[in-house]
Amino acid sequence: MKEIIYTEKAPRPIGPYSQAVKMGNLIFISGQIPLDPKSNNVVNGGIKEQTAQVLENIKAILEAAGSGLDKVLMSFVYLKNMNDFQGFNEVYSMYFKDNPPARVTVEVSKLPKDVLIEIAVVAGI
Repeated sequence: MKEIIYTEKAPRPIGPYSQAVKMGNLIFISGQIPLDPKSNNVVNGGIKEQTAQVLENIKAILEAAGSGLDKVLMSFVYLKNMNDFQGFNEVYSMYFKDNPPARVTVEVSKLPKDVLIEIAVVAGI
């Protein structure tokens, strides 16, 4: 049975989608951008700060679903500029130190609210 996941500890969706959907033993988290969950505004800073905020938002949603970052199976990363890859990877590796998930990372021409990064993940319970 499909279960919608929502937490106040992550940004409210800015469109007609759920923060996450849980089905069976899987959690599908919608693309998260670097919004502060309290203000729903983009965080200040560059790729490192924005990556950290996105991963904190994902962590909060996973916890609300009864999971955690250690259960992430696949991540889909969208960067506004591939020149930010090193800074992004530096922060990402701090969140996924051991047994990191499979990952796709691509450059895209534009992201919502003109942010530098968006990440979506699929995780287990």
